[in-house]
Amino acid sequence: MSVSAYSIYNLKAKAKTKTNPLAEIYPVLPHDKFQVIYADPPWDYGGKMQYDKSTIKSENKNFEKDIFISSATFKYPTLKLKDLMKLDIKSISDDDCILFMWTTGPQMENAIKLGNAWGFEYKTIAFVWDKKVHNPGRYTLSQTEFVLAFKKGKIPTPRGARNIHQLVSVHRSSHSVKPYQVIDGITKMFPMQKKIELFARNKYTGWERWGLEIPDSNIVIPTGI
Repeated sequence: MSVSAYSIYNLKAKAKTKTNPLAEIYPVLPHDKFQVIYADPPWDYGGKMQYDKSTIKSENKNFEKDIFISSATFKYPTLKLKDLMKLDIKSISDDDCILFMWTTGPQMENAIKLGNAWGFEYKTIAFVWDKKVHNPGRYTLSQTEFVLAFKKGKIPTPRGARNIHQLVSVHRSSHSVKPYQVIDGITKMFPMQKKIELFARNKYTGWERWGLEIPDSNIVIPTGI
């Protein structure tokens, strides 16, 4: 029986896929109300994997070299839109609340649906991240991600900085790691409000956090304007 690239990377993909360690889909949400919510949902891409020429037999004779594969599911447990919609964000959002949500081009429509399901109205693109490196795209080369702004009620007051730039040009680092400048900008815009990061993978001073992968160490960010 001949060995195919698929038979090799399919097994590796299953071994690398991250799973939720909890019995339930989500950890318990806090009981507090927040005026600013920052979310980086674990969007599901249908198990789509990226791989290079190492999966081509002519490029990797007898597949002696390790086959490169990459997928969002290797980094964190992903969730389908219907499951993300079940998260009761309405219970933690204040009457006047703003939601900042990360998304990619392919998930743009889903992001707006999710914000609506959580009780918010889509308003604008708050941040555009130029990753300064591109991925192959079906239409154009992909090098940006987006933070959408949603509003419930009125914009929380008092307001802070009003000169935060929409475009953030920071070289991409590890997979799914977002630039510090975005949460820093949000903090400066809303320095006085009670804030929470959802699906957090860091601990920022001045922010509550919720998620599966929160480290012990704290990251200090400026709170001044």
